[in-house]
Amino acid sequence: MLIVTEDLALLDDLLRLCAAAGAEAEVHHTVPERGGWTDPPLVLVGDDAAARCRGATRRQGVLLVGRDPDDPGVWRRAVELGADEVLTLPGDETRLVDRIADAAEGTGRQALTVGVIGGRGGAGASTLACALALGAARAGRRTLLVDGDPLGGGLDVLLGGEREEGRRWPDFAASKGRLAGGALEESLPSVRGLRVLSWDRGDSVTVPPAAMRSVLAAARRRGGVVVVDLPRRVDGAVAEALAQLDLGLLLVPGELRAVAAAHRVASTVGMVLRDLRAVVRGPYAPGLDDRWIADALRLPLAGELPYDPGLSAARDGDPPPGADARGGLGRFCTAFWERVLTPERAA
Repeated sequence: MLIVTEDLALLDDLLRLCAAAGAEAEVHHTVPERGGWTDPPLVLVGDDAAARCRGATRRQGVLLVGRDPDDPGVWRRAVELGADEVLTLPGDETRLVDRIADAAEGTGRQALTVGVIGGRGGAGASTLACALALGAARAGRRTLLVDGDPLGGGLDVLLGGEREEGRRWPDFAASKGRLAGGALEESLPSVRGLRVLSWDRGDSVTVPPAAMRSVLAAARRRGGVVVVDLPRRVDGAVAEALAQLDLGLLLVPGELRAVAAAHRVASTVGMVLRDLRAVVRGPYAPGLDDRWIADALRLPLAGELPYDPGLSAARDGDPPPGADARGGLGRFCTAFWERVLTPERAA
């Protein structure tokens, strides 16, 4: 970052906010020579230095920072400077920290974030979530798998990575505010080419909504793909997760009771998530098929899972679900990502 100001009190605040965002800053009293102005990802110009910076090369990523939101002249100075935005302290501190952190992380397109929810208990949602994450990683996409169900037994166990070193949900339960996406990713266990945020084997820990919001926002800023395994109940933390999804998949077995249960889940989830799609799996009760079930739920059909007796309950020692790209589950996941990921979102 570049900071241009002679106001010592403002400088102290800006350096504090840079530290909070995990960014280092170079300080000048006026426009630096050569590439010192154009090279940094973000330039913070104190209102006291706006006149001295007038005439500098126009560029994006210049913020004019002051203290008086009622000063009408600040907008004129911002236009003369070519600033993207005018921020005032202390009111805009949160916004400024976000801008600094985005610039420091090189934030580009956010991750495509997909949630998986079971239409009834034992539908196989966790298995599908793991398979989707493995499919994305197998295709070379940066992938993070988030276990949003504290009572599900742990997705790291399902993937065979329960002994891998790294942080689990209890380490993030007190999180609030902004987390650095890179630091989050590097702190998590790496299993079969993807990062996994799951639960430890200790006592149950409640994840507050603020922690879920911070963790998923950080994960999304890294780009690629984020897959979230969610429980059927919707509490505050689950509602925060649903709000950050790009789309949700409701996995529904081909049974009338499962359709009835899934209808209740869809009604609740649909109050938060706009793009919810049905994934249907057999075997089917007489008279049912994938289209009938999707129509009964009034949801778009995302696809039909081929019948696999092991989908609902993977056994210890088995390969992780979807690990075989040639199997029915692996083929479903490959086809799903080919449909929903544009080339721009495949990075």
